Amino acid sequence: MPYVTPSHPAPAVRTGWPRGGGGRLRRLVAALAAAVTLATGAALVAPATEARAAVPRAAAALERVTNFGANPGALTMYVHRPAALPANAPVVVALHGCTQNAQLYADNSGLSTFADRHGFLVVYAETTTANNANKCFNWFQTGDNRRGQGEAASIRQMVAHATSAYGTDPARAQVTGLSAGGAMTSVLLAAYPEVFTAGAVVAGIPYGCGVDVISAFGCMSPGVDRTPAAWAQAVRDAHPGYAGPWPRVAIWHGDNDPTVVPRNADELRDQWTAVHGLGQTPDRTSTLAPNNTRRSEYVTAGGRTAVEVNRVPGIGHGTPVAPGTGPQQCGATGTQHFIASICSSYWITRFFGLDGTVTEPPTEPPVDPPTEPAACWTASNYEHVRAGRATTTGGYAYAKGSGQNLGLYNTFVTHTLKETPPGHYTIATGSCP
Repeated sequence: MPYVTPSHPAPAVRTGWPRGGGGRLRRLVAALAAAVTLATGAALVAPATEARAAVPRAAAALERVTNFGANPGALTMYVHRPAALPANAPVVVALHGCTQNAQLYADNSGLSTFADRHGFLVVYAETTTANNANKCFNWFQTGDNRRGQGEAASIRQMVAHATSAYGTDPARAQVTGLSAGGAMTSVLLAAYPEVFTAGAVVAGIPYGCGVDVISAFGCMSPGVDRTPAAWAQAVRDAHPGYAGPWPRVAIWHGDNDPTVVPRNADELRDQWTAVHGLGQTPDRTSTLAPNNTRRSEYVTAGGRTAVEVNRVPGIGHGTPVAPGTGPQQCGATGTQHFIASICSSYWITRFFGLDGTVTEPPTEPPVDPPTEPAACWTASNYEHVRAGRATTTGGYAYAKGSGQNLGLYNTFVTHTLKETPPGHYTIATGSCP
């Protein structure tokens, strides 16, 4: 799979070109923007760190849907419909990453497996090279990431069409996506909070971070550090006057993601906990089998998880999958950016409440499970900032969470940082195993 990794600042390009008609000018400008910069989404696809053998797997059955609306974003709609789709079924919108397409995402992510098992419709939205030369959703373009405009409006029309054509329940619509698709998931949750009850952002970006090509590169790496209040205001500004209820949000991110750095998981957490009026210290922490993915949950007064962060150890940029036929297995790894680890689609389906389980709010305050050993990293201040474990201000690096001064922001000053609780780092030189 081709990819682009920026090594120099991208030249400024004109954004927000006309969306109607798909004419020659639009295709030329779109191709230029994306080819020169990957239109940031570039990056929302990183080089593979290892070769993986193809895993044979039957292709997911997709139906192409036409005439689903005015389609101002010029997207293509596909659906995966289980053989026995019940009336008033939920619908999940799935958004692929850069250079991918709907079929590839359906074949590898594992979502269709759970749609068949639990009886919900999956809408696979697909962008084209006419929109972006690398087939990235334009999450950073103002013409596509605003309510009622461009690609965001097209996806909203797909959800409405699913209700009229397939009888899905408009009160049970969710959205998830990888990379540029994850960043567009953030757009949809902010722009259409009355449409989507929940979302899952995989290796994505907070809403309101990138407003053009150049700023989008900075969002991906080294990331942008804002206060929870500032992030939350960006969401509220996307739909002025909306007072809730707000979508629930699950965040999935690889600890070793070099393309969309792990800091983005922290900023997404800050954004959506603040939207829900919650603090940034988790109410519950746990680990998920089979690879000790670290989960942090942020719980409402009623006992429901409004935001969760899932930090997947040892993986880079991609969707975590676990090929196999077990109840918690899914997906395939024969294509780049689907990484053998844990079946994120199983847990996302569960977070959306689509697996048939009913979780009653606890009658007593939540109790944390036994504390897991603290995670430790030894690296230069530059790498700590790049990985999202530290921030930088005025030429100095500061540990994320504790705010401890790590010294000059460069590659020569090295510290060991300990993470406990998740997202809170302290200097632990000499005290970590």
